Amino acid sequence: MHTTTTLNTIGLGGGCHWCTEGVFSSLIGIATVNQGWIASIGDNAQFSEAIEVVFDPTVISLSTLIETHLHTHASTSNHSMRGKYRSAIYAYDEVQYNQAVNILDACRADFEQPVITQVYFFKDFKANKTELIDYFYTAPNRPFCQRYIHPKLTFLLARFSHYVDTHKLTESGVELTSI
Repeated sequence: MHTTTTLNTIGLGGGCHWCTEGVFSSLIGIATVNQGWIASIGDNAQFSEAIEVVFDPTVISLSTLIETHLHTHASTSNHSMRGKYRSAIYAYDEVQYNQAVNILDACRADFEQPVITQVYFFKDFKANKTELIDYFYTAPNRPFCQRYIHPKLTFLLARFSHYVDTHKLTESGVELTSI
C-alpha cells in the first residue's frame, strides 16, 4: 500500500538567506528550500531576505524548525540591518500562524534576552538569482561559508544532531570534524 505524505511550507527570515538556506538544507525531512525574499501584509509588505522551507511534518516538526531558526540567527538583536533581514516566521494560513505564535512563545524561555522574532502572514515570494541558489552546497568550503555557515552547522550538530543530514554534508565534502 502506497501512502502519500503531505508536505508543509513555512517562511523564515532573520539573516542572510545564504546562511539560512544552508542551515535548513542540512536538515532531514526538508524537501526543498527556496532562497529569496518574502513579503508579508500591512507594515511588513516590503520584501526581506528569507527562505521558504518545504518540509515533511512526519519527519521534522514545525516546532523543531522554529526552534532551529531562533537559535541560528540573531533572534534577540534588533540591529541596524533588520529592514533587510527581518527576524520573522511567515505563516501560510491561520492555523499555521496560531501554531507558530504558540511555538515562538514556548521557545522564548531558551533565551536570556527578549526574542524579537515575529510571526507574519506570508504574502509573496521572489526567488534569488539562479547562480546564487544552493549557495552553501555548491561550494561549502569557500571562506564565506566557513566563516558564517559552518558555526551554525556546528551548533546544529551539538543541539539537533538527530535532525542533521550528516550524509548530505559529507557527500558535499564537508568534514564534520572541521565544523
